[in-house]
Formats: sequence, C-alpha cells, structure tokens
Amino acid sequence: MSDLVLPFWGYRKKMPMHQIVRLEGEGNYTVFHFADGTQLMVSLTLKKLESRLSPKVFVRPHKKNIINLLYLESINPDRQQLSVSLLNGDRVDVSRRKATAFMQHLRGFQKELVLLETQPELAVAA
Repeated sequence: MSDLVLPFWGYRKKMPMHQIVRLEGEGNYTVFHFADGTQLMVSLTLKKLESRLSPKVFVRPHKKNIINLLYLESINPDRQQLSVSLLNGDRVDVSRRKATAFMQHLRGFQKELVLLETQPELAVAA
C-alpha cells in the first residue's frame, strides 16, 4: 500500500496508508486514527478522501467512517444495528442501508487474503 499525500497547514504530509485504522468524518474535516494511537485532523471531507484510498482495503460502512479492513477484529451482529470492532478498540456502526454491501465486500476481501496466503506469488502481480 502506498502513502497518502495530503495538504496540511501549508505543506504536504505523507501518511502511510497501512497505518491508518479508520477515518472519521467531522463535517468538512476528517480525523485519521492511526495504529499507534495517534490522531490527525485534516480539512478534507470523507468523500474527497474516499477516492484516494485503496478500495480493496478501505470500506465505508457508515456515512461518518471509513475503515481499514486489515484492522478489523470482529463483527458484532445485533437485531438493531450491525457494528464492527477494530484492533485499536474502536467500535464502528454499519448503516442498515450499507450492511449487505459491506458484508459482500468483506467476503471478497477475505477470499483474496486466503488466495494470497495459499499462492503468495500472486501478491507480486497485485
């Protein structure tokens, strides 16, 4: 995964995508949550950032969050609201409208991981 380069207080800052656990929308701002526990706020919307992220790894389960599937710990099914727990301890809701598409995306992601584990030579081509 490559780095994400974003404007930040008058200069450009590289953010390693593999260290991003999730992005949280706050109006016209987005808060990055990193694996080391740090957070960084940038003045870009989730919608603008979504197109810059790898669609294989990053998914938007709710209008307020984008998560990195590599940090997914568990799925919490509930009659009222599906949610996911991330390795950093965060819990993110999955909107009812996006639940089916989210689960399909997750299954495809899991199949691809299994394929890469059984045939590592495919990772070079990807």
